Amino acid sequence: MSTDETHHEYEVVVVGGGPAGMTAALYSTRLGHDTAVVNRGGGRAAMMQEVHNLLGVKEETSGAEFLGIGQEQLEAYGCDIHRDMVTSCSREDSEKLHLSGNSGTYAADRVVLATGFNDVRPDPPLPRTGRGLHYCLHCDAHMFVDEPVYVMGHAESAAHVAGIMLNFTDEVDILTRGHDPEWSAETAEMLDGHPINVVEEDVSGVQNGEDGWLKALEFEDGSVREYKGGFAMYGAEYNNGLALELGCEINDDGSIVVDDHGRTSVDDVYAVGDCTPGHNQVPIALGQGAKAGIDVHFQLRDFPRDPDLLDEQGPVRSEEVPGLPDELLEQAVDFHTYGE
Repeated sequence: MSTDETHHEYEVVVVGGGPAGMTAALYSTRLGHDTAVVNRGGGRAAMMQEVHNLLGVKEETSGAEFLGIGQEQLEAYGCDIHRDMVTSCSREDSEKLHLSGNSGTYAADRVVLATGFNDVRPDPPLPRTGRGLHYCLHCDAHMFVDEPVYVMGHAESAAHVAGIMLNFTDEVDILTRGHDPEWSAETAEMLDGHPINVVEEDVSGVQNGEDGWLKALEFEDGSVREYKGGFAMYGAEYNNGLALELGCEINDDGSIVVDDHGRTSVDDVYAVGDCTPGHNQVPIALGQGAKAGIDVHFQLRDFPRDPDLLDEQGPVRSEEVPGLPDELLEQAVDFHTYGE
């Protein structure tokens, strides 16, 4: 890598330090590629009060703790972590991709975008996020079994989630908060055929219990309705600015088009995690990051050498292997203590 304190060169740069991005970096680092994660901080995973649906991780583990352990693992294997926000990315005169951040610049042979998305928050007043206001049905529905639940929104997604929540509880309200419903006549018929109450009045206040969890919501008509929690369904804003700048193909919803290995439509650029289509789940993000990291290794590894290079350069000499950079090789030897 470069010795310039503000310019850094790597084989792989991952933009984003969530579960998908850090897993891609974990694989590329352990497979012998000089790798860095450029992370601006925050993100959906960092806000999780508890990690759900992740085998081997206890639910009292917070998102921040989970990500902190991941960062420690990456650094132990030799991956660099930069706390910076990448503001632009391009491929200029050289083969390398160039990224510019607020604190430095980065050049890479391969870039992995793990920039995620932001849930669109409804207008306040609102319950506390993770203590009555939730965004992931598949993560948190289990928390509300046999409890009164709201679904906040006025589009098809709100009606869909309300119908699914009947699998967990018999008390489900849709809160349109003064907006006219935008769902179809077919969806309206579905709602009429299920015990789902549509509340049109806007929320005027929030009542929390002593533990900070939501207890009830107050409405502009003076009514008070008790809820254990609920889901806000107002869509997502995908962080796709870098992908657009590079010319990556984007789906209609704003997510980045990728193949099964995380490759975008632009050579040498990958995308993983919540900025891509599919379920927004930590285990899925881990799998996407792993597949991208492995594919990056297939693209970058030195051996076995391509037949054309063998014809040009001759057989591989013993002093040319192993193919790991010296720094990662030394760190790997120090890392393992087999037999000690």
